[in-house]
Amino acid sequence: MARVSEEQVDRSVIDDRAPSVARLFIDRVAAAPTSEAFRFPDGNGGWTSVTWDEAGERVRLLAAGLISLGIEPEDRVALLSSTRYEWVLADLAVMCAGAATTTVYPTTHAADVAFIVSDSGSRIVIAEDATQVEKLMAQRRELPHLRKVVLVDGTGDGDWVIGFDELAALGRDLLTRYSDTVTDRIHSIGPDRLATLIYTSGTTGKPKGVRLPHSAWTYEAAAIASLNMLNSDDLQYLWLPLSHVFGKVLLTLPLQIGFPTAVDGRVDKIVENLAVVRPTFMGAAPRIFEKAHARVEAMMEEEGGAKKKIFDRAMSIGRKMSKARQAGRSPGVLDNLQHALADKLVFSTIRERFGGRLRFFISGSAALDPDVGEWFDAVGIPVLEGYGLTETSAASFVNRPYANRLGTVGWPIPGTEVRIAEDGEVLVKGPGVMTGYHNRPDATAEAFDEDGWFRTGDIGSLDDEGYLRITDRKKDMFKTSQGKYVAPSSLAASFKAICPYASEILVYGEGRPYCVALVGLDPESITEWARKTGLGTSSFEEIARHPKARELISGHVDELNLQLNRWEQIKKFTILERELSVEAGDLTPSMKLRRRVVIDSFADRLAGLYD
Repeated sequence: MARVSEEQVDRSVIDDRAPSVARLFIDRVAAAPTSEAFRFPDGNGGWTSVTWDEAGERVRLLAAGLISLGIEPEDRVALLSSTRYEWVLADLAVMCAGAATTTVYPTTHAADVAFIVSDSGSRIVIAEDATQVEKLMAQRRELPHLRKVVLVDGTGDGDWVIGFDELAALGRDLLTRYSDTVTDRIHSIGPDRLATLIYTSGTTGKPKGVRLPHSAWTYEAAAIASLNMLNSDDLQYLWLPLSHVFGKVLLTLPLQIGFPTAVDGRVDKIVENLAVVRPTFMGAAPRIFEKAHARVEAMMEEEGGAKKKIFDRAMSIGRKMSKARQAGRSPGVLDNLQHALADKLVFSTIRERFGGRLRFFISGSAALDPDVGEWFDAVGIPVLEGYGLTETSAASFVNRPYANRLGTVGWPIPGTEVRIAEDGEVLVKGPGVMTGYHNRPDATAEAFDEDGWFRTGDIGSLDDEGYLRITDRKKDMFKTSQGKYVAPSSLAASFKAICPYASEILVYGEGRPYCVALVGLDPESITEWARKTGLGTSSFEEIARHPKARELISGHVDELNLQLNRWEQIKKFTILERELSVEAGDLTPSMKLRRRVVIDSFADRLAGLYD
């Protein structure tokens, strides 16, 4: 496995890492008490900033409050909330109390919330608002071990439900009597102690709780820090669900490295906030990049004329430069001059829309189409695609700013090993791999091979320079009746890159003579298209049914088919009359398509495509 160049990795950072996330946090507070730690919306259109010392004091009170409620080492405390500053405080408080955080998505239905809280054995739930408390109230009989609910937005009922401030007040009282309570708990936490229990959002059956010890998180933070990709002068914008492993690992990095993080989980505010916060990096799922790319392209198409010609010429130059970088070639003098002009006229304006200071994006959770990656690389904001699972604490592989190979998920992070099985499955080993599934020894045994390698369930390959390329999910690949294998995720990523009006596409054809597809439309872009096309104020359903919409999508399907082998080509498709969403159960909270759920929901429509 030869690499382009030897990485300059500071392995001492990994070897000397903190014994726990709690220790990592208090060490950061001690090292930079007056430096900015977090900023968050103040509710009046502005942002509030807090220092590490201020965050540390609040966490200390909340941790003591949990201890006063009887939380013991490795007890589970569930967090049922969207991404916000209070989530950060609560998570750190749980770990500083020596307990473990059970993460629960706020979109989870009441019955599933009850299952996760019960299966995890969570004794306290920290709930965001009355809506989340109602879920617990509705299932209270199923939760006999749940002692208290802590309400972030509200004051509680004086009995089963208490307020966030009340929890802090309980902590203050305890610390008045026993000032070293929290400190003693922190120093008692070993690397193998359970830190987090994250339930996988499976497509069928009950979710499995992934057990991640403190050592997994401290390793992830130290390994990424050792790459020198980030430093204390960076500013992160964090909107990802903190209940998901991708968001959680991005929350651990600042504890190791010391940069501040702006926290706001409102997806509809991302672009607006980027322009205001002006971060230097951000993590996101591919859909965010696809939408941004499609939006800019659509705006240029609408402008038309000279502006469109200048934009197209600039993108042609930018893509040429990107390809040269990918091939390791140095551009010529004329190329550099043309690129400087393109940057001044076009690329700098696009970068300014994202705040003007971004050094790179990080993409995870699903496959990013290389064409979209090249587009961002062309405008001067590289997207570093990475790869990992809940079971591997998120980051197992990531492209580097100095070695970014589009279409791959990069090299392993230091300390992680990779092997490709005979059937093409990617196998990994390393400190970031889970200790097992909670209460599921059978599933744990199945997840590892006889030599202790974790089975990722993904098909991939390593090139001569060590870059990993993921082909598809092993369970999602299907074989047509002609015996040809099809990788539907790869086709979906390619389609969404060329069709700005599609939010999702599900390619289907298991045991069938040809492939068909379900196409989910993006409400924003298709509504704007309908307005310009003269369809009036048609509803989403009316637009989806309109012949012109079908003609529009058909053109993009034909364009995709030109890139595919005959057996992969989509012969028929249908447009869905509703948006595929997390709320409807079509997508996971991390915005991945729940393939089996969607197939079952639209079984009749799929069958009809073969009539």
